[in-house]
Amino acid sequence: MGIFRMPSLGADMEAGTLVEWLVNPGDEVRRGDVVAVVETQKGAIEIESFEAGKVSELIAQIGQTVPVGEPLARIGEGEEPAQVTPEPTVEATSEAVSADECSPVESRAPARVTGGGASPAARRAAAEANIDLSDLQGSGPGGAIVLADVEAVAKARKVTPTAKDELSEMRKAVAAAMVRSKREIPHLSVTQTVDTQAVSKWLAARNANLSPSDRVLLGAVIVKAAALAARKVRALNGHFADGAFVPSEDVNTGVAIALRGGGLVAPALFRVDEMPLEEVMAGMRDLVTRARAGRLRGSEMTGGTLTVSSLGESGAEKMIGVIFPPQVALLTVGAPQVRPWVVDGTVVPREVTRFVLSADHRVCDGRQASKFLTVLADKLSKPEEL
Repeated sequence: MGIFRMPSLGADMEAGTLVEWLVNPGDEVRRGDVVAVVETQKGAIEIESFEAGKVSELIAQIGQTVPVGEPLARIGEGEEPAQVTPEPTVEATSEAVSADECSPVESRAPARVTGGGASPAARRAAAEANIDLSDLQGSGPGGAIVLADVEAVAKARKVTPTAKDELSEMRKAVAAAMVRSKREIPHLSVTQTVDTQAVSKWLAARNANLSPSDRVLLGAVIVKAAALAARKVRALNGHFADGAFVPSEDVNTGVAIALRGGGLVAPALFRVDEMPLEEVMAGMRDLVTRARAGRLRGSEMTGGTLTVSSLGESGAEKMIGVIFPPQVALLTVGAPQVRPWVVDGTVVPREVTRFVLSADHRVCDGRQASKFLTVLADKLSKPEEL
């Protein structure tokens, strides 16, 4: 029990602005409950409590800019600090997944909001977008109008009152992250061209009679295969912090997402190597939906152990990525191309895809990076086993 403090959601983050409380004094919170929304250069991020107990005091006020590490609230009566987000931080990168191929689906249940009426953040957003709150149906408990309700209406009306400023701040965050990554991490890159025609053929047969919301796309297959490769080659799955590599027991795969209007984020799917393909696809769609609505969680922004960034179904055939610190590897995926390919001694047209693995030379070498791509290619050759 103790002090709920402003978490660090990026190595270059110095402060965040509190835009919404999702709890009131006297509320009981559990570990993992979303308790507040904080505005950063990367957008609005939901932050969770990593402690359980009763909220005894809300110290920070709505609209207040709070430095990292400073108190936001008090949970329980103790005096010992209760860190909110203990995971290492993750930065944005200059590559983006082909997120447009992921159609929106319903995200998880909305965060708990107390009381009726409208939250302060919802009122502020409504005023900026010239939206009458009396016209809205709240999705919070007791019909309370929350920030997501206003954002949904603004999106439907194509109202983006602060888009220019948000994009400017996002680009600043991306620039700072990329400068830090290239300055501190000795990158090495290995490339492998993989025959992906069998994967595409298998997916076409699997998806033939399914609705769009039930289909699995190539991106999900690659994310799952990459997670299995990371489980096999542990030197590429984890964080480099305080001068040492800390391997992760879990494979939490970051998915680089291009935001509409510009900007990038790379939230993580947790324990992807243990997920069925259908869950990987659903998780990716959910991340895209919430990333574009500015409703990602702090743990998703800081918990990634390896990131996959894809150009999607069309575009350039090769991309060399920049690693998200404190991660030690980033897999980039070019757009599939039809090329002459030798199969059983005969040259035939085949769909092939180029993969580039950027790795931190402080923790691995070309042999381990090459092994990762070999395992990845093997997994993709047997998609039915994923």
